[in-house]
Amino acid sequence: MAGNTEPLSPRAKLAVTAGKAAAAVSRAAGRGSGSVIGGRVALKLDPDLLARLARHLDVVLVSATNGKTTTTRLIAEALRASGPVVSNALGANMPAGITSALAGGSDAKYGVIEVDEKYLAGVARDVTPKAIALLNLSRDQLDRAAETRMLAEKWREGLAGSKALIIANADDPLIVWAASSSANVVWVAAGQEWKDDAWSCPSCGGVMQRPGDDWFCGECGFRRPTPSWALSGDHVLDPHGSAWPIKLQLPGRANKANATTSAAVAAAFGVPPQVALERMFSVQAVAGRYDVVSFLERELRLLLAKNPAGWLETFSLIDPPPTPVIMSVNARGADGTDTSWLWDVDYTRLAGHPIFVLGDRKLDLAVRLEVAGLDFQVCDNIDEAVQMAPPGRIEVIANYTAFQDLRRRVGN
Repeated sequence: MAGNTEPLSPRAKLAVTAGKAAAAVSRAAGRGSGSVIGGRVALKLDPDLLARLARHLDVVLVSATNGKTTTTRLIAEALRASGPVVSNALGANMPAGITSALAGGSDAKYGVIEVDEKYLAGVARDVTPKAIALLNLSRDQLDRAAETRMLAEKWREGLAGSKALIIANADDPLIVWAASSSANVVWVAAGQEWKDDAWSCPSCGGVMQRPGDDWFCGECGFRRPTPSWALSGDHVLDPHGSAWPIKLQLPGRANKANATTSAAVAAAFGVPPQVALERMFSVQAVAGRYDVVSFLERELRLLLAKNPAGWLETFSLIDPPPTPVIMSVNARGADGTDTSWLWDVDYTRLAGHPIFVLGDRKLDLAVRLEVAGLDFQVCDNIDEAVQMAPPGRIEVIANYTAFQDLRRRVGN
């Protein structure tokens, strides 16, 4: 628990040292940050290390299908107003990566941890969080992750009896159902643009009624709870009805929603909304997302979109036609090998944009765009796409490993 500064046991210290050494070797070999392999080595030597490393921290966990990396970063910035923070800021969000991150936070007061949806309940058992932020659930990596209703049920079972304060999105029925097993929930009206995974009631299977921003099940009475925090235009409304301006360098409505949830979390740790939101302004990019880079004498804005809900949000923030758009899609292990999700994305929103397609699964994407009736060019690599694109800043949208490939190529 937070406040317990009992030193690590010799075994735990050995595990931390070995993990850091493994990570250093991985970095030296050019195989990334080494956080995952370092954490795996450390946990092999001490399976209880994650719990030991979290004992002295006030921990908040952040989980969702979309937005968890950005929200984790915003919460971390807000809580730094009150003390040192350790966080897995680069998104290594399974137990090994989380362990590596916490191993570097011996002097921290707070732990702000992004958690992969599949591992939320287990990590929550290990680290005894003070708060858990639940943002959204939608279809993603269906070859690896459970169907959304099943995942919500795992969360509901795993969070039952938790002493943590749950800060949850009142606009997502799956999130509400998952969080409702907890005794202590703060509801946030953060919005839900993607609704295609929330038309049936997670409680009884009935058809959900969705008049305006409200929702309810006419069969069992399951309904949207009354939020105490809300996003309203460019302001956060707190439980007292006060409106606090949101000023972000990150684009789009989705990031205003992330900031609203982050302000609610910060308040639970004693950081006032005004202070929290002012600190969030310092975040310009998150692990390369939203960065604007120069490449081949052109300006590229790098955007990450991993699933249908993420693509929908991304389309809402790109510059209008005739801005050129480059899209890159892979289907490696970290992406999910099933690309059937491409058919759930409304690519007609890109009508009027010059479109260029690349990545391991560029032909899958090309077929989808052809069916959508869009004009596009298939390219072998980012260099070719940039050289073919008409003048102006280029929007580059990619899923997870494609995004990493692009970052390495453009020097970001």
